[in-house]
Amino acid sequence: MRALQAADVILFDALVSDEVLELARREARRMLVGKRGGRESCRQEDINDLMVKLARQGKHVVRLKAGDPSVFGRAGEELERLAAEGIPAAVVPGITAASAMAASLGVSLTHRDCARAVRFVTGHARHGGLPDDVDWRTIAEPATTTVFYMGGRTATDIRARLLAAGMPAWTPAVVVGSVSRSDECRWLGSVGSLAAGVAAM
Repeated sequence: MRALQAADVILFDALVSDEVLELARREARRMLVGKRGGRESCRQEDINDLMVKLARQGKHVVRLKAGDPSVFGRAGEELERLAAEGIPAAVVPGITAASAMAASLGVSLTHRDCARAVRFVTGHARHGGLPDDVDWRTIAEPATTTVFYMGGRTATDIRARLLAAGMPAWTPAVVVGSVSRSDECRWLGSVGSLAAGVAAM
């Protein structure tokens, strides 16, 4: 909230709620620069350029993302560009979707009787499909909680690869959309019915 109150310009993503934007000072300029899968979106290079341009104009810029910018939020690319331009930046961590989902469901991602680790995996690569270099046998390891981010469009492929790697079809699975928001929706089922569950949401 302190960062938003100090901002001259806020570059915000499509998933940022109006309630969060209301925390900013009224004089701050708000610019939507969000990226959404399958929709017209800002290119990352254009966002980087805009941050640099505004900072060079002496503006206090806040790049506002939903969740935690360091978890599939492109923070690395943006910080690299700012550093290359000699522009100082600070990161205010957020709550990543996996943690918000666990809280909403009332479960632990690392319950000591069930999971020795937790793994975050992207549900799509630059080309739009699943990444080519994922070790699916490791992902199918039963004592690890695996959370796929942005995997709605690739759910059928995720299901097929997990089953082919040896994960039992009865393994519990949860799909959550708009996590922690008033319009949150969820489906609980099994890996075997994962694609059908995503389609039903």
